[in-house]
Amino acid sequence: MSVLLNTDLPGLSFKGKVRDTYALGDRLLMVATDRISAFDVVLPNGIPDKGRVLTLLSDFWFGKTGHIVPNHLLGIVGAGDAEVDRTVADQFGREALVMLGGRAMLVRKAERIDIECVVRGYLAGSAWAEYAERGTVCGEAMPKGLRESEKLPEPIFTPASKADTGHDENISVARMKELTGGPLTEKLMEISLSVYRFADSYARQRGIIIADTKMEFGLIDGQVILIDELLTPDSSRFWDAGSYQVGRSQPSFDKQFVRDWLAASGWDKEPPGPQLPDDVVEKTTEKYREAYRRLTCQPLGKF
Repeated sequence: MSVLLNTDLPGLSFKGKVRDTYALGDRLLMVATDRISAFDVVLPNGIPDKGRVLTLLSDFWFGKTGHIVPNHLLGIVGAGDAEVDRTVADQFGREALVMLGGRAMLVRKAERIDIECVVRGYLAGSAWAEYAERGTVCGEAMPKGLRESEKLPEPIFTPASKADTGHDENISVARMKELTGGPLTEKLMEISLSVYRFADSYARQRGIIIADTKMEFGLIDGQVILIDELLTPDSSRFWDAGSYQVGRSQPSFDKQFVRDWLAASGWDKEPPGPQLPDDVVEKTTEKYREAYRRLTCQPLGKF
């Protein structure tokens, strides 16, 4: 199985943990590689098809949620949009279309709002750890007696300050209002909760629970739009509805196999990260593919 770790095209504007971004005037080319990070360290070997799952699942959800909020997507490289493919070929050569097929989005450039808009529908991860210790989630008091992985009475909005490197920092809604202003905070909260409720209801019909997710937004001519990725295994916690059980952690459709293996390996969580065994890579690849198949009711296409 082939893996794309680096695009190595001319004019790289930003290299993230997973994505390589290229500026093309008033547009951006966002490429999802197969890189995988854990504990804020990019590991030496990647996960086959991971980048395509992130890109094509974002495309799927952008299409499904367009009635709620507009987004930055203009098209997917290699998906049949002649203008998108022509733009990429003119910039990088036709050979780039093969490398980028199904894993690159041509998007409108927006003014990024430096807040992660997180919505939590279930008590899991760091939210559960905080609740178990203090009875709060991101500093907000929660009902007593909740158990791990339990569905919350209502989805909650828990923003975080955006960091290009390292961990994002959870902040209060009041702090977000100080940073972005009250009206914009209220608008982003309303949109985020609406997208989550719609997506969770849709996913439920396909046997997946969306426990939580994070979204990013930007502004174009003052209009709020969704940017980056949307409702992928990297930005969301997907659980199998059929095996869901309150009171314990849940298997998820993401890099859980990688985190579990690293935790047991004795690695000190400092770079460089260790090479992943083949079986861990294969299991993780299948989880990403399965999330795509379940949510879209289609196999991951070839490009």
